Amino acid sequence: MNRWSGNGAERQPNVEPERLFAGTDLFLRFLTDDVPSQADAIEELLYRASAGEVVLVVNSMVIAEIVWTLESYYGQSRDSIRDKVLAILNTPGMETAEADLLLQAVYWYADKNADFSDAFNAAWLAAQGLRAAVTLDHEHYAGLEGVSAQVLGK
Repeated sequence: MNRWSGNGAERQPNVEPERLFAGTDLFLRFLTDDVPSQADAIEELLYRASAGEVVLVVNSMVIAEIVWTLESYYGQSRDSIRDKVLAILNTPGMETAEADLLLQAVYWYADKNADFSDAFNAAWLAAQGLRAAVTLDHEHYAGLEGVSAQVLGK
């Protein structure tokens, strides 16, 4: 839908920017620069987003895949991964579903040495007003404030 702005004599369209889903592969190429030509193309897309030409939309699965791949395949440190995820979450022109939960999760991941998926689940539980998670391993939520593990079978 177009909206118009201006003073009548100079009516110019105010078009909503196109919203595009940005998948994991884009961020991995950009963050690792292991294929420079692709990293350059993605950098241009990020500039377009920061200029308001497009809105890049990501979800929590994209962030989880980024964390897992940077840790398991690229062997990057938790602090480095945290900083990269924070950069993504703070990118102008980026719309991130559940950004507040991802922010908490990435800090717990790095600062509490938690598995990223456990940290995200703990943040989600807290946001839902849940205080306990049923699990088979008490380590899943160890040290994550506001959530306790109810361990079955012990």
